[in-house]
Amino acid sequence: MNCCVVGLQWGDEGKGKVVDILAEKSDLVVRYNGGANAGHTVIIGDQKYALHLMPSGAVRPGCRCIISNGVVVDPAVLIEEINGLDKRGISLKERLFISENAHVVLDYHKLEDRLREEALGKNKIGTTARGIGPCYADKVGRSYAVRMADFRDPQRLKEKLETIVSYKNKLFGALYGAPPMQVGPLLEKCQTYRTILEPCITNTTEMLYKAIDAGDSILFEGAQGALLDLDHGTFPFVTSSNASALGLGPGCGVPSRHVDRILGVVKSYMTRVGAGPFPAEQDNEIGNRIREKGHEYGTTTGRPRRCGWFDAVAVAYTARLGGITEIAMMHLDTLAGLDEVKICRAYRIGNRETTFFPGDLSDLTAAECVYETLPGWQEDLSEAGEMADLPDNARRYLETVESLVGVPITMVGVGPKRSQIIYRKPL
Repeated sequence: MNCCVVGLQWGDEGKGKVVDILAEKSDLVVRYNGGANAGHTVIIGDQKYALHLMPSGAVRPGCRCIISNGVVVDPAVLIEEINGLDKRGISLKERLFISENAHVVLDYHKLEDRLREEALGKNKIGTTARGIGPCYADKVGRSYAVRMADFRDPQRLKEKLETIVSYKNKLFGALYGAPPMQVGPLLEKCQTYRTILEPCITNTTEMLYKAIDAGDSILFEGAQGALLDLDHGTFPFVTSSNASALGLGPGCGVPSRHVDRILGVVKSYMTRVGAGPFPAEQDNEIGNRIREKGHEYGTTTGRPRRCGWFDAVAVAYTARLGGITEIAMMHLDTLAGLDEVKICRAYRIGNRETTFFPGDLSDLTAAECVYETLPGWQEDLSEAGEMADLPDNARRYLETVESLVGVPITMVGVGPKRSQIIYRKPL
């Protein structure tokens, strides 16, 4: 059985934990979008693994890992992750495969990211400054792009980088007054990257079709979340790839008809990093309480996340957008101890009320949440092993979310550990 796991909010939903659990019964785990701006956390016993480029299934020793063509690869970050896992006894040798068509994030992309954000000032997007957007822009522009396949041919790579650095120097100098970069140090870095990563570079699309024909179980892993999708999210406060389930096909070359389950991951509340509209945000004591109890600080940047009540309007939209068949709700334990909990069931925009997520940023910015208020629960959920162990009010909360979103919740997270999951259906 093949499954796709995707976030349905603004990222940071807990996808790493869900992917790790499902990877136990998967032959391959495939990361299909984004770059090192993602942050997936897996906790095994007392060990915490923070992954950025590596598929979360990497911590499962028998699982083959694919970084497909839709990902932009920062070689420095990837090598750091490989070495970090190796030091902790997890080897990726002969089980990590990188698409030859994946584009490469290099130093000038990160520099461009920083220069652009600084120039925007108060209007900045709030990127992670990891060079993701500029790399995707070069991919679309085509003329100044480097792909993993270029590491196979040092002379071709040298010629490309000389052309690109010359162009970027003119661009950065004219727009930002930046001093020129030297191509030599970049070439030396790339030679190091090539030595380590070249054995992993392959045609991952061919590999995936062979796996499908062989009946292997494949787990597809999305990065970020659907509300950050380039085409369907809260543009321009989005990422630079298709972060919804719609990114699966272009991201790895496998159409969705080969996927049996599309599992959307949510938190029991909403979070967002950086700028952009957030109708259910609680910039108050409630938001601070959720942030501290849920440890809502970015895996990649360490930035505090903005926090708010669960937004059923937004999640119903992303669930429909991605053809979601079931939902995993994480962090239900974080809401314990509140006298009441709220769910946004509709938006009020001007004089009208709507339950459909608006596509126009001005409408979303003007939207006011219409809340459904439910009684909270005081009980600690961390030891709950099945639905019957949950307090009545916690079960009522789950049922209300299901009703408003229109998709069944089949997994419930009650703590950070791999074991702290309630299953409402077999894996």
